Amino acid sequence: MMTMNEDNQTKEYIQQGTRAFKKANLALFAAAFITFANLYMTQPIMPVFTKEFDVTPTMASLSLSLTTLSLAFGLLIFGSLSESWGRKNIMSVCIIITSVLTVVIAFTPTFELHLILRVIQGIAFAGIPSIAMAYLGEEIEGNSVGAAMGLYIGGNTVGGLSGRVIMGTMTDLFSWQTGMVFLGVISLIAGIYFIWALPPSKHFHPQPLKLKSLFGTLVSHLKSPVLVSLFLIAFFLMGGFVTIYNYLGFKLAEPPYLLSMTIIGWMFIVYLVGTFSSAWFGMLGDKFGRPLFIILGALLMLLGVVLTLPVSLFYKIIGIIVLTFGFFGAHSVASGLVSRHATHDIAQASSLYLFAYYMGSSFGGSAGGIFWSRYGWVGVVSFTIGLLVVSVFLALKVKKLSGRNTADV
Repeated sequence: MMTMNEDNQTKEYIQQGTRAFKKANLALFAAAFITFANLYMTQPIMPVFTKEFDVTPTMASLSLSLTTLSLAFGLLIFGSLSESWGRKNIMSVCIIITSVLTVVIAFTPTFELHLILRVIQGIAFAGIPSIAMAYLGEEIEGNSVGAAMGLYIGGNTVGGLSGRVIMGTMTDLFSWQTGMVFLGVISLIAGIYFIWALPPSKHFHPQPLKLKSLFGTLVSHLKSPVLVSLFLIAFFLMGGFVTIYNYLGFKLAEPPYLLSMTIIGWMFIVYLVGTFSSAWFGMLGDKFGRPLFIILGALLMLLGVVLTLPVSLFYKIIGIIVLTFGFFGAHSVASGLVSRHATHDIAQASSLYLFAYYMGSSFGGSAGGIFWSRYGWVGVVSFTIGLLVVSVFLALKVKKLSGRNTADV
């Protein structure tokens, strides 16, 4: 029989439909917006960098690839530090640094300095996503985690979309520098809202900062076959997703399309389908089993990639929509499953997942440039299909392993 004290502790968890749930999710939505709007702000204007700084497409892609690389390694650091220093304070500081750096980057005179500042910004980005996922896993009531994670991933899509659209449009109307200043100011305002709105942690229990112990617990997550499979899924899915989006702009800027930066930026409006699929897949995964929807998402991505092969712009748009729908749905489910499966140090487990996720982004974003330079769009598509096929097999492995443990389903 549950005691009164245990009942009160249960009620302290944030439940779906409450004011606290809405407030927490809006705050984390703002954090996700800031992170991904600023992270992907250079993606639609890479063709501009090739002309303005006289660099190759592969070199221009480093403005994103190096950022995601430093982000990936930063995640391992911040995920561990947050186990001792708490969640909200680290996220708040990193959000402010991120916003200010976007304004500073707008005034870089050389591409080399631009890349250095983007690497530093990548480290600042790292203090947000894994800790946000850990916060959700700790503070949200168990049956509401899937919906909350889906809403948070939805913030990722809106942020990624907004950063690209703002930069594409502002570059055509004014300059890419003006776009970055505008985006940095918006991010700063959203960051102040985050600091005010996010409820303090009630279920976080700080641990002494012992690097040896933290490293040990980090390694212990790699002993779980389910978690390792999920980490690899994140690597390959994100690698394929970023490859397509990185070089789509180059494809659409050349004949027969010759699209402007504004139109290319607005192409990312299809990210909105990811806002829907992340929340929808999250809820369906809670009801019918998460691994099944990772597989479904990966298969949809495969279909979307194949649809981009025809010359017709219509088919390319449909393909990107299907790809985006499948990616964010699968990512939402997989990230939620990591938080649910980790038996200890949730922020570290989330950090490892996102480490693999952004390593995949760096790998795909750069390696895809080799296929683009040598084989054109067919090469990019072939490379991406290979990554997604591996993802499907890994998802099938997760489904098989999860069938042995109903807590993971």
